[in-house]
Amino acid sequence: MGMSIRAYARQRGVSEGAVRKAIKAGRIPAESDGTIDPAKADAAWERNTDPAQQRKPDPIPPVRTMPQPVRETPPLPQPRPTVRPPSPDPEPGPSNPAVPNYQVSRAIRETYNAKLTRMDYEERQGKLLKAEDVARDAFEMARRVRDRLLGIPSRMAAVLASETDAKSIERLLDQELRIALEELSR
Repeated sequence: MGMSIRAYARQRGVSEGAVRKAIKAGRIPAESDGTIDPAKADAAWERNTDPAQQRKPDPIPPVRTMPQPVRETPPLPQPRPTVRPPSPDPEPGPSNPAVPNYQVSRAIRETYNAKLTRMDYEERQGKLLKAEDVARDAFEMARRVRDRLLGIPSRMAAVLASETDAKSIERLLDQELRIALEELSR
């Protein structure tokens, strides 16, 4: 059995609301009975919390000129952390070490953003083309080549039927194919 949310917040030095918010966001795990295992929660808190979002420690209070009466307060009992063997089936989520921590996730995101920015820049510079545009243009060119080449037999049938010499037939076909390909290259 772990400790209550209120006790964990006191031990951690944060508000009870901050602990509840961390549980709800999945940054720290809660046990099935609603308590908190402080060892697991501390590790998850460090791993899953953005350091930039942390409050700075309060400045040292000013020194008072008048001595204050000293009150003897007994020290609060510190809860002993309970050590539990790892479960054979770790639960997915922020407490799972297979999930990267915030800094690693942020570095990955920034890397991808840099790559996207570079691709956008190179596209604007004319070094990259959109795959859809290239595929569309290639399809249209292939259709024009097909249509042009398939039109040759109907145009050349009468001319080739009157020819009996194989060399002249070959020359006429070669000439017609060259004309068709030169028209397509423009």
